[in-house]
Amino acid sequence: IIRYLLSAFTVFMVYMNMFAVWDERIRRCLFMGFIFILVFLMYPAKKGDSRENHIPWYDWILMIVGAGSFFYYVVNFRTIVDHATRISELEVALGILGILILVECCRRVVGLPIICVASCFVIYAFATSTPITYKVLRRIIYNLFYTTTGVIGTPVGVCSTFIVLFIVFGAFLEATGISDFFIQCANALAGWATGGPAKVAVISSALCGMVSGSSVGNTVTTGSITIPLMKKTGYPGEFAGAVEAASSTGGQIMPPIMGAAAFLMAEYCDVPYSAIVVRAILPAFLYFGGIFLMVHFRAKRLGLKGLPREELPKFKNLVKKIYLLIPLVALVYMIITGYTMAFSAIVATVLSIAVSMINKEHRMTPSRFVDALENGGKNTLSVAVACAMAGIIAGVVTMTGLGQIFITAIVGVAGDTLIIALFLTMLCCILLGMGVPTTANYVIMATTCAPILINGMGMNVIAANMFVFYFGIVADITPPVALAAYAGAAIAKSNPMKTAFNASRLAIAAFIVPYIFAFNNAMLFIDTNVFEVAQVCLTSCIGMFGIAAGIEGYMLKEMNPVQRILSALGGLMLIYPGTITDVCGVLVVVLVGVWQQLQKRKAAAV
Repeated sequence: IIRYLLSAFTVFMVYMNMFAVWDERIRRCLFMGFIFILVFLMYPAKKGDSRENHIPWYDWILMIVGAGSFFYYVVNFRTIVDHATRISELEVALGILGILILVECCRRVVGLPIICVASCFVIYAFATSTPITYKVLRRIIYNLFYTTTGVIGTPVGVCSTFIVLFIVFGAFLEATGISDFFIQCANALAGWATGGPAKVAVISSALCGMVSGSSVGNTVTTGSITIPLMKKTGYPGEFAGAVEAASSTGGQIMPPIMGAAAFLMAEYCDVPYSAIVVRAILPAFLYFGGIFLMVHFRAKRLGLKGLPREELPKFKNLVKKIYLLIPLVALVYMIITGYTMAFSAIVATVLSIAVSMINKEHRMTPSRFVDALENGGKNTLSVAVACAMAGIIAGVVTMTGLGQIFITAIVGVAGDTLIIALFLTMLCCILLGMGVPTTANYVIMATTCAPILINGMGMNVIAANMFVFYFGIVADITPPVALAAYAGAAIAKSNPMKTAFNASRLAIAAFIVPYIFAFNNAMLFIDTNVFEVAQVCLTSCIGMFGIAAGIEGYMLKEMNPVQRILSALGGLMLIYPGTITDVCGVLVVVLVGVWQQLQKRKAAAV
């Protein structure tokens, strides 16, 4: 029953986005009502409760009351809108119950960290409204439950339109074997090279992660194949798990699809999604380039080889399946040429079904079709609940003017110094993002911290939002609550904390690149010319080479401490924008390279 309910929910989402012309608030309430029903059917109160076909009586009550609070809004929509803030006692009670049951859904599906964050914001809303009277309670519940600035705010709006359809598209890519084709391509490209399996992990995670939009989900999916291969090749478990976690986390910044939060960014920045995709290209390349280089240098230092060519997929066989890329090519084309996101996702999904008919191994059958619909619905639940909780936080910020207080406080500490404001914003993103899904974390940061950089420091709107987006993602691999790293550690059977520290080190680019585009918008192709873009591309790539070599302690041979420091410093100078720093950085990295070459020749002569 649940299988077909999930499938029906997915079909209903397609219908609602393509054909229905209801008011936006009705659409969002219907979406959340069905999400509540499915959460209580899918997730028991206690993890590990394995009793089949058993739903306790209290779950039925929570499901009916929780979903009913949203359906009541749908049925009585015109009356509630006409009442405005003068909602009845029944509507106040339903709003309170709806929010409390949402918290329980979040506990089951997402976890406690975001509940703690949201609770602090709600307590703040009441604390700034003393004395607490019924009138105050009614105003807060009205803002959080009955307006588009709370639970059914922008995050749920974007989730119920763009995100859900792209999650369904990802489910069909998996069902039709297109995701598996990505992994095979990565194996053919890099499996034979030095430390091949780790490079395969980087490439395949970038390709699959841009579709899944989930750090943990991508780590588990591709990691189940790549992590055992990395360990077999000779990489330590902590490093193998870290490579997959760092690469999978970066999948959310990989164009052309990126993660769920990127759709929200387009909404918050009030720009077409294609503008976000284009501006994410170079930062994403540097992120994965940094991981790829560190993986290469570690393999060289450990003397690791690639996989035998006879065990790898043959290019001639893969070329025959090149038609599997048609859905992605079509999707990119439609996004760039201005078609709506919903229409683009649905057309790409239909194309993925069409091309699967040519592929005998993964030909779409009725059973596989229902499987894909079911997985699409199932994968939507956690994102939807996280978006609704993030809506509560955004609602409090809007209602209390907390954003302006944040701006005043950080600008007061930072003064006119952008670097201090950026550093404080980075800390906020990482601390508030611990254990919080990227989508929800981005909403929190976009409503609290991004305005600080835009209004307080005069940063470009897209650059500021991209900055908080990056550090929201990094929270998935930053200790102590590094969810993606823990998922990688579970597969690698390694120490979770060591895996998390290794993942943070591998993802060093994610800690550096945002500062570059904050100071130099040329990296995001904003207010620039071809020469500036070429300069920032070249210097950033050489800079990442120097930093990766310095961190791993290997360039042409093992490096001594002085060479490591010089290489890392040279890399940092190249990454910081400016002609003088670029020239100095190139000289330092070249100097270290020449020094290494001389040492290598001397050792060979002996």
